Amino acid sequence: MVTMMRPILLILLLSSLLPPILTVDPPLPSSNGSDFIRTACNTTLYPDLCLSTLSSFANSIQNDSNRLARVAISLTLHNTLHLLSYLQNAYNRDHPTPVLRDCFENLKDAVDDMRGSMKQMKELVSASGSVESFRFQMSNVKTWLSAALTNEYTCTDGFKDVHEDDSIKDDVCSRVDVVKKLTSNALALVNRYADESVIH
Repeated sequence: MVTMMRPILLILLLSSLLPPILTVDPPLPSSNGSDFIRTACNTTLYPDLCLSTLSSFANSIQNDSNRLARVAISLTLHNTLHLLSYLQNAYNRDHPTPVLRDCFENLKDAVDDMRGSMKQMKELVSASGSVESFRFQMSNVKTWLSAALTNEYTCTDGFKDVHEDDSIKDDVCSRVDVVKKLTSNALALVNRYADESVIH
């Protein structure tokens, strides 16, 4: 009798150790915009950077393409201002080199361009109200951001023939490269928003 009970007890013991698979609730669908941001970021040239910089804003962005584009521009502007401050404090001593001085001016122009794009985004006329007005305004936003990207490239292009201090060159260019990628992503998200709004 004892021998017959052993398999039964063993089965009962094992069943008590198994996870209660059938009683686990399925995961709730994401409602904080994370999936939306991931999908949108996949349309950019730098999706990993896009997702890592914008995912923390998922709760405020939700599924709003306009808000996503505005956050991307604002984040890029913030990073560019921070970069400009860093570079000026680190290298704008008594007599900055001409290439550094030019780079500072390029980045200042890029900041102005981003501010112009943000201002236009805040003044947008809904595509449902006037498609032509919306397209015109979005064209302005794209122009501002494209100009910002051009200024950033002009900054780093100025260092191509600089060889006397590679450490400064490498530091400046690597930091500006990050801002270039952020600007590129912001422009891609603006394009995505513009296309979606006109289609719908």
